[in-house]
Amino acid sequence: MSLTIILSVAILVSVVFHFAGVYVGAKKTVWLMLLIMWAGTIGMAMSNIKAKGYKEIESMKGQFSDTDKLIEEAMPEVTIYEMLVIKKSYNTNKHKNEQ
Repeated sequence: MSLTIILSVAILVSVVFHFAGVYVGAKKTVWLMLLIMWAGTIGMAMSNIKAKGYKEIESMKGQFSDTDKLIEEAMPEVTIYEMLVIKKSYNTNKHKNEQ
């Protein structure tokens, strides 16, 4: 799933929650919940990957130049979002070479 689709769904859900909050008269509570939900999601996406992720990155190094460039830019501390971008680049290149 691409980041654009995920963000579109998240925005759509946020709007639905907003209108539900307006309908039941709990606007402040809904906005507080949405704020906490978005902050938690962004915080999780920006947190560092675990040691297993660094081993996986090492196995991807040296195979494709654009993936290597992404790895170089992300190091020394790789976030979950950066890991997803690196994996997407690696998988795209891998599928191109298989065909």
